[in-house]
Amino acid sequence: MTIFKEKVDEEYVTISEAKDVLVDIEAERADDEDRDLRYELARAIEHVNRFARLDPEESRELVEELTELEQIDVPTAVKIADLLPEDRTELRSVFAQERFSLDGDELDDVLNIVAKYA
Repeated sequence: MTIFKEKVDEEYVTISEAKDVLVDIEAERADDEDRDLRYELARAIEHVNRFARLDPEESRELVEELTELEQIDVPTAVKIADLLPEDRTELRSVFAQERFSLDGDELDDVLNIVAKYA
């Protein structure tokens, strides 16, 4: 007999939003002396502390503003919010695996939006 886990919900979150959640989990575990941080959780906390550069609210605003552009979907907007690219080359790397590419003006539009938050 095989037991399957059902995916109930899926949501894309930025590194800043993940940091907010993991800080709460870390505080909860620190209060309980019997529960240690597992290796994976400690590494995840270390990662978000190192790479989160915006507040959770700012990162969500950035994602919403980016998704208003017709060529950017939510997963791509979350990637851009996590990386905060500073030039066209960095931004093109986000779209490297997509089936389409943006022209210079579209890249500049995205970079202008990112510059407001970086």
